[in-house]
Amino acid sequence: MALLLFVLLISLFILGVPIAFSLGLASAITVWHGDLMPMLIVAQQMLASVNSFPLMAIPFFILAGYLMQGGGISKRLVDFSNTLVGSMTGGLAMVAIVTSLFFAAISGSGAATTAAIGAILIPAMLSKGYPGGYAAANQAASGALGVIIPPSIPLILYGIAANVSVGDMFIAGILPGILVTLTLLVFAYFFARANGLGGGEKSSLGDVFRAGKKAILAILMPVIILGGIYGGVFTPTEAAVIAVAYSFVIGTLIYREIKFASLVGILKQSAVTTAVVLSIIGAAGLYGRILQSLRVPDMISDFVISAIDSPLLFILLANLLLLLAGMFIEAAAAILIFVPILLPIAVSYGFDPIHFGIIMVVNLAMGMFTPPVGLNLFVASQITNIGIARLTWAVMPFVAIVLANLLIISLLPVLSTWLPSL
Repeated sequence: MALLLFVLLISLFILGVPIAFSLGLASAITVWHGDLMPMLIVAQQMLASVNSFPLMAIPFFILAGYLMQGGGISKRLVDFSNTLVGSMTGGLAMVAIVTSLFFAAISGSGAATTAAIGAILIPAMLSKGYPGGYAAANQAASGALGVIIPPSIPLILYGIAANVSVGDMFIAGILPGILVTLTLLVFAYFFARANGLGGGEKSSLGDVFRAGKKAILAILMPVIILGGIYGGVFTPTEAAVIAVAYSFVIGTLIYREIKFASLVGILKQSAVTTAVVLSIIGAAGLYGRILQSLRVPDMISDFVISAIDSPLLFILLANLLLLLAGMFIEAAAAILIFVPILLPIAVSYGFDPIHFGIIMVVNLAMGMFTPPVGLNLFVASQITNIGIARLTWAVMPFVAIVLANLLIISLLPVLSTWLPSL
């Protein structure tokens, strides 16, 4: 039955069936064929998988991200980032990275970050002589910061699946996210220097102050959200609701860039995105329930522990598995499928659940800009009209950079555990 479950899932993936339907169909057919449980359980388990108070944070953070995207936030963040790093060698590429860092802390979504910032900065980079492949790849990789920097939907899902504090997962993502950002900035500098791409005009302190003043409400949002969570004022789910109210007030009453007609479109986009994500979560929850009933995690755990006696070898193999999974499976589904299998093994080797969660999320973030199904790559491709085949080569240096970061994060657990321990 376990073999049937895996074969059906892989076969449906190969046929191009959407992830939620692949998970649901593979699960339902296995239940029916093996008479594992009443078929009614299929519907009940899918509903139970999304009937969770912490999961309510996901639709609210999605809506907050779309409100901020439509409320003129991205342009203000671009202007502010430009005054900070725009004059340096490779300044525009750095602006894309720094702005993505700010916007990631607002939207919690890699694709939203890529779309909102890329629509402004990729054309600007092309007009300054940056190669099209590099400009798109730089934005696709920078957009992946959206799932490492809190608040992040994958971090929420891991916290729920692993039964660890979502707040701890949020704060654990800060240092790894900054590490990835710094290495991307260093690469942008050396790439620009090697290709003769200079920076823009140097901004005065007054320019920085004026741009910062316009962007301050956007910059304050993650401070309010994370400060409230760690200060014990509200839970991550309540923080998501506050994020929606905050972004709605800014976009409609202060910046006044969200009109009634656009608000309808924002709500529709948010509803569709939420439906997609929660459909995947419901189907993945059913798939995980069947895995547990067949004792697949226990069998894999017993085999791995008996075959591998080195924690280092285990974490290298786990990274390889998660990297491959991220290339083919959406992050939400990958987390819900692999956490029950890999986390007990990781804990038995002495890995902290929070540290292992960051390793998993960084792996899956890399999957967002690697072919064949890297969503950020497709978004950047649409903006630049550059084919995926060409972008695949352009993105390889960024994959190598994040792989190096992943190795550092894996071998230095203090990067993930120090802040939560304070």
